[in-house]
Amino acid sequence: MKPSLRRPRSPIVIALLLSLTLVIGLFMGWLSGSVISKDKAFRSLTRKIFQEEVSGSMLTLHYSLAYPEKKHISRPSPTLGTISDDTSATYQKYEQYLRKLKDFTPSGLTRQNQITRDMLLLYYQTQLSARDYTLLDEPLSPSLGIQAQLPVLLAEYAFYDDQDIADYLNLLTSVKPYFQSILTYERRRSDAGYFMSNATLKRILEQCSTFIKDPQNNYMLDVFARKLKDYGRFSEEDQTKLNERHKEILLTSVIPAYQELMTGLNELKNTGTSSRGLSHFKGGKEYYRYLLQFQTGSYLSVEKIQQRLTSQLTEDMHTVQQMLKKQPSLLRKLTNVAEIKDFEPASALQYLNQQMQKDFPALDTTDYEIRYVHESMEDFLSPAFYLTPPLDTGSPNVIYINRAGSRSNLELFTTLSHEGFPGHLYQTVFFGKTQPDDIRYLITSGGYVEGWATYVESISYGYAASYFKVEPELLQLLWQNRSISLCLYSLLDIKIHEYGWTLAQVTQSLHGFGIASDDTCKEIYQYIIENPANYLKYYLGYLNFMDLRDLAEKKAGDKFDKKEFHRFVLETGPAPFPVIEKYVLENY
Repeated sequence: MKPSLRRPRSPIVIALLLSLTLVIGLFMGWLSGSVISKDKAFRSLTRKIFQEEVSGSMLTLHYSLAYPEKKHISRPSPTLGTISDDTSATYQKYEQYLRKLKDFTPSGLTRQNQITRDMLLLYYQTQLSARDYTLLDEPLSPSLGIQAQLPVLLAEYAFYDDQDIADYLNLLTSVKPYFQSILTYERRRSDAGYFMSNATLKRILEQCSTFIKDPQNNYMLDVFARKLKDYGRFSEEDQTKLNERHKEILLTSVIPAYQELMTGLNELKNTGTSSRGLSHFKGGKEYYRYLLQFQTGSYLSVEKIQQRLTSQLTEDMHTVQQMLKKQPSLLRKLTNVAEIKDFEPASALQYLNQQMQKDFPALDTTDYEIRYVHESMEDFLSPAFYLTPPLDTGSPNVIYINRAGSRSNLELFTTLSHEGFPGHLYQTVFFGKTQPDDIRYLITSGGYVEGWATYVESISYGYAASYFKVEPELLQLLWQNRSISLCLYSLLDIKIHEYGWTLAQVTQSLHGFGIASDDTCKEIYQYIIENPANYLKYYLGYLNFMDLRDLAEKKAGDKFDKKEFHRFVLETGPAPFPVIEKYVLENY
C-alpha cells in the first residue's frame, strides 16, 4: 500500500473553519438562550394566570394552597364573593389570556410547556363559547349545587395556622350576602324564562330544610369543635370562646341565610317555564354542547358521541348475552357476591396498591390516610371520596369512607379503586411527582379525572375476583352490567338535553332495559335534568381512555406495553382529550 501524501491546509481554509465553528457556537448559544428565555417567559405568564385565578376566591385559594404567602400570593378578602350574570370582565380576561398564550409558538417551548399551552388554549376557548348563555348556568341543584356543597366545603376547611380559623369564621359571615346575590341571579333567570322546575325546587328546599332543622345541634358545630381540638394550639378556655363565637355566627348568619334563600326561591315557584331538558330553552342546545366539551373534555359532535355510546351499549349487551349463554349459573351466583363479608377498607387499599403494580407504574412513596366521615355528615356525603391536598404540601392524602353507605363490600372495593389506587389518589400523586406548572393543578379536565377513575375502576373488578376469591367471569358480568347502566344514562342525557325527550319517553326506554319501577325512572330522569352532562363526564371519559389505548396498541403492535401506556397518560396529566391523544400518541 502506497503511503498517503497529504497537502497542508491553507491558512484561508483554517480561518474559514474557525469562523464557521465560532458561528455555530454562537448560533447554538443563541438557540439555547432563546428556548430558555421563551420557556421562562411562558412560565412567567402561567404563574401570573395562576395567581390571578387562584386568588379570585378565598375557598379556591385555601383548597389550592396551604401557605399562599410562600408563593407571594396575598390572601383575598375572606368572603364567598357574589354570583352575577354580568361576566363581561371575566370573558375579557380570558380573551387577554388567549392573546398572550398565542404569542408563544410551540416550537419554542419544552414539551411540558407545549402541553400546558395547548391545554390552556382549549380551556379558555371553550369558556368563551359559553359567553352568550350565562343565564343558563344553574348554581343550585339538589346534589351538586352550591347550597349542597357549601356546608361540606366549609366543614372540610383545614386549619394550618391561626389565620385560617379567622378566615373560616369570616367566610361564615359572608354566606348571607352570597346567597342574596344568588337570589338576585335566580330572579334574573326567572325573568328570562330559565328558572328551575317546581320538582327541582322542591328537592332543593327539602335539602335546605334538612340542613337547618335543628340549629342548636347542627353538624357544623361538632365538626368545628373537633377540628379546633385537633389543631392543638389553643387552651381549653380559648377553644370554648371560639366554639361560642362559631355557634353565634352559625345561628345569626348561616342559618338565616338558608332561611332567606328558601323564602326567596319559594317566591319564584311556578315561574319555571319547563321541567324538561336544555333543548327547550332559548340557547339551550348551544349551552349543552358547551357543557359536553367542558365536562367531558371531548370535542366530538353530539352525533359522534351518540354513535360511540350506542356502539358500546350494543357491544356490552352482546357480551352479557354470550356470557350467560355459556354460563347460565352466573345469574344465580350474583346474590352470593352481594353478600360478601369480612371486608376491611385499609386491607383492600393495600391490596389494590400491590395488585396494580403489574398494570401501572409504581410510585416511590405513597403516604395516605383512611378517615371516616363524621357521623353528623354521613347523610350528606358519598360512600367514599378522596380529598385532594393543597399543591404546596401534597399532603395529607386522605380517603374518606362513609360508614352509613348502603353499598355492598364489593361495591365499596371498586369505589376505593376509583378514589384511591389506581384512581384519584394515585393519579394525583403520580402527576404531582412530575413537578408540573402550578396552573395544571388549578385548571384540569373533569373528563380526564373522572374518566381515568372509571377506567381503572373497570380494571379493579379483576383485582376484586382474586381478593374476594370469586370467579373472574362473575366479576366481569358485574362490570358489564355497570357499563351498560352508565352508558344508558349517558345516552339518555343526550336524548333529554339535545333532543328534548320527555319523562314518558325516558320511562319507556328504561322499561325496555328491565327497569320496571316508574319511581326509579322518574328519579333517573330528574337527576339528568338537574345535572346535564354529568354521567358523560365519567363514562365518555372512560371510553376515551379505552379508545386511546386501542389506538396506541394498533400503532405499537406486539411491542405495546400497557404499563408504559399508563405512564404516558399519567405524565401528560389532566387535560382535554384532543391534547391527551396528541401527546400520548407521540410515543408510538
